[in-house]
Amino acid sequence: MELRQKHFRKRDAVLECLRGTDTHPSAEWVYAQLKRSYPDISLGTVYRNLAFFKEQGTIVSLGTVKGVERFDGNTAPHVHFICTECGRVLDLMQMKVPEELSEAASSYSGGHAESCQLSFTGLCGDCCKTVSETGE
Repeated sequence: MELRQKHFRKRDAVLECLRGTDTHPSAEWVYAQLKRSYPDISLGTVYRNLAFFKEQGTIVSLGTVKGVERFDGNTAPHVHFICTECGRVLDLMQMKVPEELSEAASSYSGGHAESCQLSFTGLCGDCCKTVSETGE
């Protein structure tokens, strides 16, 4: 019984860690955060739980950013901005995902679009400043 409780505590800790940040972390970041409180947690446990939550729709994967899969605990429709230079992922909560995109996708596919992830890529404000300061 104790093993089962530990398993769920770790699973709950993975979800809590992910929902407690807006940095859109990688599995490795979540692992590093939890390792202090759960010294016996493995990176494999973090990956398995993230996959479980992703399959359940409890979290979303933003895909790979600079070669590393990134996750978001906020499943409400919102727009992301991904910096191609530093890999930072920003929530653009002020922007709404246009409903007509889902309607058009449904129409063109002959099916029913259930969700939409809209992401912009480019240079974040900090990287733009660095580029303008260095003249690159």
